[in-house]
Amino acid sequence: MVTMQTLPHTRSCFVCGESNPAGLRLRFETDGRIVQTRFRPRAELIGFKGVVHGGLIATVLDEIMVWACAVQTRQFAFCAELNVRFLSALSPGEEVIVTGEMTANRKDRIFEAKATARNARGATLAEATGKYLPIKAEDLSAMAADFVGDARWLLEGRT
Repeated sequence: MVTMQTLPHTRSCFVCGESNPAGLRLRFETDGRIVQTRFRPRAELIGFKGVVHGGLIATVLDEIMVWACAVQTRQFAFCAELNVRFLSALSPGEEVIVTGEMTANRKDRIFEAKATARNARGATLAEATGKYLPIKAEDLSAMAADFVGDARWLLEGRT
């Protein structure tokens, strides 16, 4: 059985921030390659009645791909391109497991990743691919200051 390590989170991020009153407050874990989270959307996150807004699902898929790239490269990155395919509706209150992994590192200039959201029965509700641009080293210190938990691994070996 693979041991999962809990990843740090932030104070302010919409997806993982513990102090963001409008946020999702998700927590991420990794086995060193795959990153995952459990997400149970609240009723106020709907688009059409009874269906979670697709933009919100895309946000969670994007966030998990950022973390997947960070786990593999020890660098955080911004989204440059995001492609999402919605396969089935997600209802408020329905728990999904979202997983992500980095699929390519293009000379530390662009990272590629993929992510999937599945319901408790294992059915895929949405899947995504993305391309990510690494954050400049000089911007990492300010970013790391917002983390809750040990974020030193982010700064190790960076100048």
